[in-house]
Amino acid sequence: MVLTGNEVHVWRAHLDVAASDARRGESSLSADERTRASAFRFQRDRTRFVVRRAVLRDLLGAQLGVDPARLAFVYGQHGKPSLAASFDRSNLSFNLSHSDDLALFALASGRPVGVDVESIRPISDVADLVRRYFSRAENAAIDELPPAERHEAFFNAWTRKEAYLKATGEGLIDNLHSVEVSLTAAACDLVPRSNHTGPEQSWSIRGLTPAPDVAGAIAAAGHTWTIRCWQWTARTS
Repeated sequence: MVLTGNEVHVWRAHLDVAASDARRGESSLSADERTRASAFRFQRDRTRFVVRRAVLRDLLGAQLGVDPARLAFVYGQHGKPSLAASFDRSNLSFNLSHSDDLALFALASGRPVGVDVESIRPISDVADLVRRYFSRAENAAIDELPPAERHEAFFNAWTRKEAYLKATGEGLIDNLHSVEVSLTAAACDLVPRSNHTGPEQSWSIRGLTPAPDVAGAIAAAGHTWTIRCWQWTARTS
């Protein structure tokens, strides 16, 4: 499962695990991650955070051939994590996203990557959100759809925008207009608009359906990469 330069690996994980698995995962976390976990008011949210970080460490540790507990991270201006300088030589990039019990982890070598996932659900103000954050072309595309299909199209577009903006390391809400995506096609190539502030390169976005009634997306630089997907399971020892 070692990454090659033309691959993006996507791992799916369920976050509601047995207490023993959560405790085992917590043992690999850093002191600051444990502090962040303790700040959650509800146990379920605390457990999900612990499992997300433990899975991330497990996946990265396997790629780098190091103990997951040894990994250290730094964070960009908008909170995007990356490996600390001592691991920079790996040229490994990653991103993660979660919605309820489901989390997605994306790993790539030699190219920035972003991932997003959202449960498809009714939103009372979806029309207002579309008008506020989507382009004119995206608004028109949603208006042309039957009402029953608009929520799914909205989440397809939203996850694709967020995956791209997470790949570039930009802030999300204030920059949703900076990229225009397909609401229905499984994959699309794009070139950022002229007001884009991220790296000057072309990008590809691929839609995912990681579970029923769940929208997901992967964005990565370039157009020649392929996706390989796996399901993560907790180790038994």
